[in-house]
Amino acid sequence: MPTQREKAERFHSLHAGEAPLLLPNPWDVGSAMVLVSLGFSAIATTSSGHAATLGRLDGGVTRDEALAHAAAIAAATDVPVSADLERCFADDPEGVAETVRLALAAGLAGCSVEDAPGHGGPGIAVYDAGLARARVEAAAEVAHATDVPFVLTARAENLLHGSDLADTIARLQSFQEAGADVLFAPGVIDADDIASIVRSVDRPVNVLVLPGVPTVPELAALGVARVSVGGGFAYAAIGALVEAGRELLDQGTFGYFARAGVGRSAVRSTFTP
Repeated sequence: MPTQREKAERFHSLHAGEAPLLLPNPWDVGSAMVLVSLGFSAIATTSSGHAATLGRLDGGVTRDEALAHAAAIAAATDVPVSADLERCFADDPEGVAETVRLALAAGLAGCSVEDAPGHGGPGIAVYDAGLARARVEAAAEVAHATDVPFVLTARAENLLHGSDLADTIARLQSFQEAGADVLFAPGVIDADDIASIVRSVDRPVNVLVLPGVPTVPELAALGVARVSVGGGFAYAAIGALVEAGRELLDQGTFGYFARAGVGRSAVRSTFTP
């Protein structure tokens, strides 16, 4: 098993490849192991997918739960693992820094910090630009203070709240200056907007897969360095469960076994006795 430092170094290097790093988001240890067995070079947790496994909505997981979940996935796999830590479970820079310290202690290769309060925060869409930058600065100071080249991803959430592209770019540029290693604006879909973001910064840019997002080859041509799926895979799995349950309830048939066979083969080939 590679060391945490080796995983973090690998994670850094994967952002500089000729093709975008495809970063899937497993929702538990088993799904993480299956994705690694398929050949993915790194993985990241998903706050929404993890919450769903606990019967909760996104934002309903505590810091301790999120870190324990990420640590378990990191310990079970030999690839770099980054954690979706939402707003780092704090509004103030000091609290953000403490969460990043705990993420380092959990054996992770990286984590993300959002600039939106979300669940549990004050009733605003995104933090003031100055506070948002101070939070990234505090996170980066901790992330870069050891010999583990921890990858800090800074997320500008304002496109999810109806803001414009110019403000998003300004925030990402501010986060770059504050020390972020990767920049991420969830909600950007249009190819021209994605290209504008990539041209406006000199850090790797992550794009979240959403309906209407360009294909991976098209994103590569735009200069995107990383592509993640968020809760997409977790929701796809739950969707398959819903379809199977409805088939059994409404039709009394078992067509879902065709898909179940794929899953059973993956489990048998991935997990050891």
